Amino acid sequence: MKIAIIGYGKMGREIEKVAQMREHEICGRFTSEGINQEQLAQAHAAIEFTHAAAAVDNIRSCLALGVPVAVGTTGWYDQYETLAEETRQKGGSLLCASNFSLGVNLFFALNERLAALLAPYPQYKPAISETHHLQKKDAPSGTAIQLAQQALQHLDHYQNWSLVEGPQSPPPGHLPIAAHREADVPGTHQVRYDSAIDSLQIEHQAHNRQGFALGSVLAAEYIATRKGVFTMKDVINI
Repeated sequence: MKIAIIGYGKMGREIEKVAQMREHEICGRFTSEGINQEQLAQAHAAIEFTHAAAAVDNIRSCLALGVPVAVGTTGWYDQYETLAEETRQKGGSLLCASNFSLGVNLFFALNERLAALLAPYPQYKPAISETHHLQKKDAPSGTAIQLAQQALQHLDHYQNWSLVEGPQSPPPGHLPIAAHREADVPGTHQVRYDSAIDSLQIEHQAHNRQGFALGSVLAAEYIATRKGVFTMKDVINI
Protein backbone atom coordinates (compact mmCIF):
# COMPACT_ATOMS: atom_id res chain seq x y z
CA MET A 1 0.00 0.00 0.00
CA LYS A 2 1.01 3.66 -0.24
CA ILE A 3 2.09 5.40 2.97
CA ALA A 4 2.74 9.10 3.54
CA ILE A 5 5.20 10.01 6.29
CA ILE A 6 4.45 13.32 8.01
CA GLY A 7 7.60 14.22 9.93
CA TYR A 8 10.69 13.02 8.09
CA GLY A 9 13.32 13.16 10.81
CA LYS A 10 15.13 10.26 12.48
CA MET A 11 11.85 8.56 13.31
CA GLY A 12 10.43 9.15 9.85
CA ARG A 13 13.47 7.59 8.21
CA GLU A 14 13.19 4.54 10.46
CA ILE A 15 9.51 4.23 9.52
CA GLU A 16 10.48 4.42 5.86
CA LYS A 17 12.93 1.52 6.25
CA VAL A 18 10.38 -0.68 8.01
CA ALA A 19 7.59 0.20 5.56
CA GLN A 20 9.77 -0.64 2.57
CA MET A 21 10.85 -3.91 4.20
CA ARG A 22 7.15 -4.73 4.40
CA GLU A 23 6.85 -3.91 0.67
CA HIS A 24 4.94 -0.65 1.04
CA GLU A 25 5.49 2.39 -1.16
CA ILE A 26 6.28 5.78 0.37
CA CYS A 27 4.23 8.30 -1.62
CA GLY A 28 5.14 11.37 0.43
CA ARG A 29 7.85 12.47 2.85
CA PHE A 30 6.86 15.72 4.55
CA THR A 31 9.00 17.95 6.76
CA SER A 32 8.28 21.21 8.58
CA GLU A 33 8.27 22.91 5.17
CA GLY A 34 4.72 21.66 4.68
CA ILE A 35 2.51 18.96 3.20
CA ASN A 36 2.05 18.40 -0.51
CA GLN A 37 -1.70 17.83 -0.72
CA GLU A 38 -1.52 15.92 -4.01
CA GLN A 39 1.02 13.47 -2.63
CA LEU A 40 -0.88 13.05 0.64
CA ALA A 41 -4.12 12.36 -1.26
CA GLN A 42 -2.48 9.35 -2.92
CA ALA A 43 -1.82 7.63 0.42
CA HIS A 44 -3.81 4.68 1.70
CA ALA A 45 -2.65 5.79 5.18
CA ALA A 46 -0.39 8.41 6.75
CA ILE A 47 1.92 8.16 9.74
CA GLU A 48 2.37 11.39 11.71
CA PHE A 49 5.46 11.95 13.89
CA THR A 50 6.08 15.68 14.27
CA HIS A 51 5.55 17.89 17.33
CA ALA A 52 2.58 18.99 19.40
CA ALA A 53 2.17 22.39 17.72
CA ALA A 54 1.82 20.80 14.27
CA ALA A 55 -0.06 17.58 14.99
CA VAL A 56 -3.63 18.90 15.04
CA ASP A 57 -3.31 20.69 11.69
CA ASN A 58 -1.65 17.63 10.17
CA ILE A 59 -4.46 15.38 11.38
CA ARG A 60 -7.06 17.75 9.92
CA SER A 61 -5.20 17.75 6.59
CA CYS A 62 -5.52 13.97 6.50
CA LEU A 63 -9.20 14.06 7.48
CA ALA A 64 -9.95 16.62 4.78
CA LEU A 65 -8.49 14.29 2.15
CA GLY A 66 -10.03 11.11 3.57
CA VAL A 67 -6.61 9.66 4.43
CA PRO A 68 -6.48 7.43 7.53
CA VAL A 69 -3.78 8.66 9.91
CA ALA A 70 -1.76 6.98 12.68
CA VAL A 71 -0.39 9.61 15.07
CA GLY A 72 2.63 9.10 17.31
CA THR A 73 3.04 12.75 18.32
CA THR A 74 2.13 13.52 21.94
CA GLY A 75 1.56 16.75 23.84
CA TRP A 76 -1.68 17.73 22.04
CA TYR A 77 -4.12 15.39 23.79
CA ASP A 78 -6.14 18.24 25.27
CA GLN A 79 -7.68 18.39 21.77
CA TYR A 80 -8.02 14.64 21.33
CA GLU A 81 -11.79 14.43 21.94
CA THR A 82 -12.41 17.25 19.45
CA LEU A 83 -10.34 15.51 16.77
CA ALA A 84 -11.94 12.14 17.52
CA GLU A 85 -15.42 13.63 17.06
CA GLU A 86 -14.37 15.33 13.81
CA THR A 87 -13.07 11.95 12.61
CA ARG A 88 -16.38 10.26 13.32
CA GLN A 89 -18.41 13.04 11.70
CA LYS A 90 -16.30 12.93 8.53
CA GLY A 91 -16.21 9.14 8.35
CA GLY A 92 -12.44 9.16 8.69
CA SER A 93 -9.93 6.97 10.48
CA LEU A 94 -7.68 8.06 13.34
CA LEU A 95 -5.35 6.02 15.52
CA CYS A 96 -3.36 7.78 18.23
CA ALA A 97 -0.72 6.14 20.39
CA SER A 98 1.48 7.60 23.08
CA ASN A 99 3.83 4.78 22.09
CA PHE A 100 3.63 2.49 19.05
CA SER A 101 6.03 -0.15 20.38
CA LEU A 102 4.42 -3.57 20.64
CA GLY A 103 6.44 -4.20 23.81
CA VAL A 104 5.23 -0.98 25.41
CA ASN A 105 1.62 -1.82 24.66
CA LEU A 106 2.06 -5.20 26.33
CA PHE A 107 3.70 -3.25 29.18
CA PHE A 108 0.55 -1.10 29.38
CA ALA A 109 -1.52 -4.28 29.87
CA LEU A 110 0.81 -5.43 32.67
CA ASN A 111 0.64 -1.98 34.26
CA GLU A 112 -3.16 -2.04 34.37
CA ARG A 113 -3.17 -5.52 35.86
CA LEU A 114 -0.56 -4.65 38.51
CA ALA A 115 -2.47 -1.53 39.58
CA ALA A 116 -5.67 -3.55 39.90
CA LEU A 117 -3.92 -6.19 42.02
CA LEU A 118 -2.37 -3.59 44.35
CA ALA A 119 -5.48 -1.42 44.67
CA PRO A 120 -6.54 -3.03 48.01
CA TYR A 121 -3.07 -2.42 49.49
CA PRO A 122 -2.46 1.34 49.93
CA GLN A 123 0.79 0.65 51.79
CA TYR A 124 2.35 0.18 48.34
CA LYS A 125 3.21 3.67 47.06
CA PRO A 126 3.42 4.00 43.26
CA ALA A 127 5.97 6.05 41.31
CA ILE A 128 6.76 6.30 37.61
CA SER A 129 10.08 7.20 36.02
CA GLU A 130 10.89 7.83 32.36
CA THR A 131 14.20 8.50 30.60
CA HIS A 132 14.55 9.74 27.00
CA HIS A 133 17.05 11.30 24.61
CA LEU A 134 17.94 14.96 24.87
CA GLN A 135 15.88 15.93 21.79
CA LYS A 136 12.57 14.93 23.35
CA LYS A 137 10.60 18.12 24.00
CA ASP A 138 7.67 17.11 26.21
CA ALA A 139 8.06 15.95 29.80
CA PRO A 140 6.78 13.72 31.13
CA SER A 141 6.46 11.52 28.08
CA GLY A 142 3.04 10.61 26.75
CA THR A 143 3.81 7.00 27.64
CA ALA A 144 4.48 7.92 31.28
CA ILE A 145 1.25 9.91 31.43
CA GLN A 146 -0.69 6.95 30.02
CA LEU A 147 0.90 4.64 32.61
CA ALA A 148 -0.17 7.05 35.35
CA GLN A 149 -3.70 7.41 34.00
CA GLN A 150 -4.08 3.64 33.83
CA ALA A 151 -2.97 3.27 37.45
CA LEU A 152 -5.24 6.09 38.62
CA GLN A 153 -8.27 4.21 37.31
CA HIS A 154 -7.63 1.57 39.99
CA LEU A 155 -5.89 3.40 42.85
CA ASP A 156 -8.72 5.26 44.58
CA HIS A 157 -6.38 6.91 47.10
CA TYR A 158 -4.76 8.90 44.26
CA GLN A 159 -6.56 11.67 42.38
CA ASN A 160 -3.96 12.81 39.84
CA TRP A 161 -0.32 12.66 38.81
CA SER A 162 2.43 15.28 39.13
CA LEU A 163 5.81 15.78 37.50
CA VAL A 164 8.50 15.86 40.20
CA GLU A 165 12.16 16.85 40.05
CA GLY A 166 14.97 15.48 42.20
CA PRO A 167 13.96 14.94 45.85
CA GLN A 168 10.77 16.95 45.38
CA SER A 169 7.60 15.32 46.75
CA PRO A 170 4.29 15.39 44.91
CA PRO A 171 1.19 17.02 46.39
CA PRO A 172 -0.91 14.70 48.60
CA GLY A 173 -2.93 12.26 46.54
CA HIS A 174 -0.74 12.73 43.44
CA LEU A 175 1.18 9.91 41.78
CA PRO A 176 4.76 11.14 41.09
CA ILE A 177 6.37 10.98 37.65
CA ALA A 178 10.09 11.69 37.27
CA ALA A 179 11.41 12.64 33.80
CA HIS A 180 15.08 12.33 32.87
CA ARG A 181 16.87 13.37 29.68
CA GLU A 182 20.12 11.67 28.68
CA ALA A 183 22.06 11.29 25.44
CA ASP A 184 21.10 8.44 23.09
CA VAL A 185 18.29 6.90 25.17
CA PRO A 186 15.40 5.78 22.91
CA GLY A 187 13.07 5.38 25.87
CA THR A 188 12.93 3.66 29.27
CA HIS A 189 9.88 3.54 31.55
CA GLN A 190 9.62 2.16 35.07
CA VAL A 191 6.62 1.67 37.32
CA ARG A 192 7.52 0.98 40.93
CA TYR A 193 5.51 0.26 44.07
CA ASP A 194 7.34 0.67 47.38
CA SER A 195 6.22 -0.40 50.85
CA ALA A 196 8.07 -0.49 54.15
CA ILE A 197 8.88 -4.18 53.68
CA ASP A 198 9.38 -4.68 49.94
CA SER A 199 9.13 -3.25 46.43
CA LEU A 200 7.66 -4.27 43.09
CA GLN A 201 8.86 -2.90 39.75
CA ILE A 202 8.11 -3.41 36.06
CA GLU A 203 10.20 -1.81 33.32
CA HIS A 204 10.27 -1.42 29.57
CA GLN A 205 13.52 -0.44 27.87
CA ALA A 206 13.67 0.33 24.15
CA HIS A 207 16.99 -0.56 22.50
CA ASN A 208 16.40 1.47 19.33
CA ARG A 209 13.69 3.18 17.27
CA GLN A 210 12.81 0.12 15.19
CA GLY A 211 10.12 -1.07 17.61
CA PHE A 212 8.31 2.27 17.40
CA ALA A 213 8.61 2.27 13.61
CA LEU A 214 7.28 -1.28 13.24
CA GLY A 215 4.31 -0.53 15.48
CA SER A 216 3.44 2.61 13.52
CA VAL A 217 3.52 0.72 10.22
CA LEU A 218 1.33 -2.04 11.68
CA ALA A 219 -1.08 0.68 12.84
CA ALA A 220 -1.15 2.20 9.34
CA GLU A 221 -1.87 -1.23 7.85
CA TYR A 222 -4.69 -1.71 10.34
CA ILE A 223 -6.51 1.58 9.73
CA ALA A 224 -6.04 1.69 5.94
CA THR A 225 -9.28 -0.26 5.43
CA ARG A 226 -11.22 0.82 8.53
CA LYS A 227 -13.30 3.82 9.61
CA GLY A 228 -13.39 5.18 13.13
CA VAL A 229 -11.18 6.00 16.09
CA PHE A 230 -8.73 3.34 17.27
CA THR A 231 -5.84 2.61 19.63
CA MET A 232 -2.98 0.15 19.63
CA LYS A 233 -5.17 -2.16 21.69
CA ASP A 234 -7.21 -2.69 18.55
CA VAL A 235 -4.10 -3.38 16.47
CA ILE A 236 -2.64 -6.03 18.79
CA ASN A 237 -6.04 -7.28 19.96
CA ILE A 238 -5.58 -6.89 23.71
